Amino acid sequence: MPVVVVESPAKAKTINNYLGSDYTVLASYGHVRDLPAKDGSVDTDNEFEMKWEVGYDSRKHVKAIVDALKDDNELILATDPDREGEAISWHLVETLTKRKAINKSTPVSRVVFNAITKSAVTEAMKNPREVDAPLVEAYLARRALDYLVGFNLSPVLWRKLPGAKSAGRVQSVCLRLIVEREMEIEAFNAREYWSVKAAFSTPRGKNFEARLTVLGGQKLDKFDIDNATAAELAVQAVTSRALSVTSVEAKPGSRNPSAPFMTSTLQQEASRKFGMGARQTMSTAQRLYEAGYITYMRTDGIDMAPEAIAAARDAIKDRYGAEYVPKSPRMYKNKAKNAQEAHECIRPTELARATDQLKITDADQRKLYDLIWKRTIASQMEAARLERTTVDIGSDDQQVVLRATGQVVLFDGFMRVYEEGRDDVASEDDKRLPQIMQGEPAALFAGGLSADFAKAEGSASVIETATTGGMQKVASAVLSEDGGVLGAQHFTQPPPRFTEATLVKRMEELGIGRPSTYASIVTTIQDREYVTKDKNRLIPEDKGRIVTIFLLNFFRKYVGYEFTADLERELDDVSAGERNYKHVLDRFWRDFSAAISETSDLRISEVLDKLDAALAPQLYPPRADGSDPRICPKCGNGQLHLKTSKTGGFVGCGNYPECRYTRPINGDPEAPNGDKILGEDGEDVISLRSGRFGPYVQRGEATEEVKKPPRASLPRGWSVDDIDLEKGLLLLSLPRPVGPHPEDGELVEAGIGRYGPFVKHGKLYANLPDVDEVFIIGMNRAVEVLAEKLSKRGGGRAAATPLKELGEHPDQGGAVNVMEGRYGPYVKWEKINATLPKGVEPADLTMEQAVELITEKAGKKKPAKKKAAAKKPAAKKATAKKPAAKKAAAKKPAAKKADKAVADDAGE
Repeated sequence: MPVVVVESPAKAKTINNYLGSDYTVLASYGHVRDLPAKDGSVDTDNEFEMKWEVGYDSRKHVKAIVDALKDDNELILATDPDREGEAISWHLVETLTKRKAINKSTPVSRVVFNAITKSAVTEAMKNPREVDAPLVEAYLARRALDYLVGFNLSPVLWRKLPGAKSAGRVQSVCLRLIVEREMEIEAFNAREYWSVKAAFSTPRGKNFEARLTVLGGQKLDKFDIDNATAAELAVQAVTSRALSVTSVEAKPGSRNPSAPFMTSTLQQEASRKFGMGARQTMSTAQRLYEAGYITYMRTDGIDMAPEAIAAARDAIKDRYGAEYVPKSPRMYKNKAKNAQEAHECIRPTELARATDQLKITDADQRKLYDLIWKRTIASQMEAARLERTTVDIGSDDQQVVLRATGQVVLFDGFMRVYEEGRDDVASEDDKRLPQIMQGEPAALFAGGLSADFAKAEGSASVIETATTGGMQKVASAVLSEDGGVLGAQHFTQPPPRFTEATLVKRMEELGIGRPSTYASIVTTIQDREYVTKDKNRLIPEDKGRIVTIFLLNFFRKYVGYEFTADLERELDDVSAGERNYKHVLDRFWRDFSAAISETSDLRISEVLDKLDAALAPQLYPPRADGSDPRICPKCGNGQLHLKTSKTGGFVGCGNYPECRYTRPINGDPEAPNGDKILGEDGEDVISLRSGRFGPYVQRGEATEEVKKPPRASLPRGWSVDDIDLEKGLLLLSLPRPVGPHPEDGELVEAGIGRYGPFVKHGKLYANLPDVDEVFIIGMNRAVEVLAEKLSKRGGGRAAATPLKELGEHPDQGGAVNVMEGRYGPYVKWEKINATLPKGVEPADLTMEQAVELITEKAGKKKPAKKKAAAKKPAAKKATAKKPAAKKAAAKKPAAKKADKAVADDAGE
């Protein structure tokens, strides 16, 4: 039987069902080889020769393939139809050849299919080909570049910037985008402007709104009304005149559907509609693909196969009627420059089957499949027909003119099924207007606009609005006496922080990264703690900001948008067979190695001086009193300077340790101690501060007598913006006494520790599920929690109740359950515990997913160190060599550090 190799066991199971007993289908479990994380894995002195190593976890999978080839010496490589899939096939051929499992006489073929359906798989088997060498070379070039950047640049960061973890060819450019956006927000100066709008009522009793566009016979620009006095005069000008409808202009329009999904647009839309991160989206799409529900999900292509277009048109006609089917099929031009790396769009494999016709139990999979199905169907539907209406309401002398705009949907077309989400605010043109006739009077609708402002009093109102940057501004309003005309104050807004969706969109626009890299890049910069995500917005940490400024000053070329995009285009040329990949590597390495060498003699103080000068406008903005912004506000004579720690950068006084003034990079420079003063409790000042291990609250100041004043770290999930005096005092009051235990009278306390919230009785600690419970828990609940913990100790440990019982393992037998663990829910089978990925709810987990997690976990279990134990007697005799052994052991952490950094960059 021919041996067919795919990447995952789920995919292997599906394909085996299609091919039957005539084939042996095995999984490689992804890549079987990688570059060892040590110097010399890419030999820059020997034409970039790459030294590959079969990973420990992969050895048993390779052995299974070797054993299968002994029975039938024919190999069919059916890995994914992209660059990574081609590379996995190449690695398998190289590895199996070295192990003599295959030779020159062994039939080796490569097959690809864009969907895991029986027809697609059987058709692919009829059309085998060889491994695509240019695609493999493009993979080799990218892998070598990521290794060279990660393995050479990351150690520079470790030496020059304590706390920095890694840098990467694409990762660092992505981080730059986020940091520069934050600096734009911080440097933004809001500009005041006012708009005037009025509520009108038609003779038929229908209401609508219009905005002032002409005042004093002059067309208004955005900033023409720039203060409250001008707004009040404008409101009076509207209310003092008789107004009528001077023109009604209706123009027909149409709206065409969006193209089918490719990888980047799927990630963007899943983020907009469901709040799903890029990684979660791709993981969910991967499971849909392996189950045979959708086509391959890593693609730059937006074209559809002719048979898919025909199936979509048939489905539209059956479900919605012939009027929703356009006369001719819609054709979408492929955006990908390199056709070899572009595939068909992401679409359902069976377009006639909507979500309710499939047995998809996982909630995320159902949502994502529904999104893909609707987008695909809509892309082949008739355009929506609209009527856009513009109504002008003016005075007889044309000194005042107001305009209302809106639209009426005459035929919904594709909008019946699907509309693309938006990152910006919908315009007024999307509003629907009532019937309005030219020449008829426009009567102000008394009180029509006052409902916009619940606190309206007389002729003015005050409203608080939160800006994108997190600051609060006060917006005022001038309201006419009858409430029908409103002058509203506005401030220009800074550019919004990136979401994962808008970040992916921007990277795509700049030509940075490729479909297979977006998810891993966005995940990596969050794992590195360079960026945090709050309310779906990406916010740079001080550590990420310092790394970016360092790279911009010392490696500017390599975090340049144009440079990175040009390099991506060169790699595309390699995959198209138009460029030699070693020439690309040689040109890159020649300049990059020189840049690395130039930083080797730099002292940390020199680096900080350079960064301090580059960040000066943000670190030391002008003070209101005109004094030197670099003078320490605490001691009055020290110079402020940028400093670094393991958690990132901060501003500190040069008179340390006599003066201990510090503040975060983005902290308030006007704060007397570099911190936020929450208030006073008696004679003590309660402050919110930023420390080495994150934000904390403190009572009072350090003195000769009290060197360490009371402090309390903010618990996980608590936002710095939400901390006030009351919450600060609550944290400083911990641990909180609950009362004497009813059995022995010993005090029971509640607090927050290293592992989260807890209750304590003597030496017994029991975790609490929620931080807020620490402040309200009573004795009954405390005793119950402590008793549950006690019952789990020692031989009398109570059996934990599963969160969900999945049933018997389909292949091995034995119960498979979802349990609640200390670090979150996990799947338990026999002696294997596999943690659930982030975002996966225990109630939504299926047996198929659980088996995949168990299989993956089983593959990572380390063998027993039997050989090491056997050497112990010999080690006792060689006492003179013990110091050398210790020295070798001391080097291990550095090796692990390099391994981790290079592994991170390899994900790009």
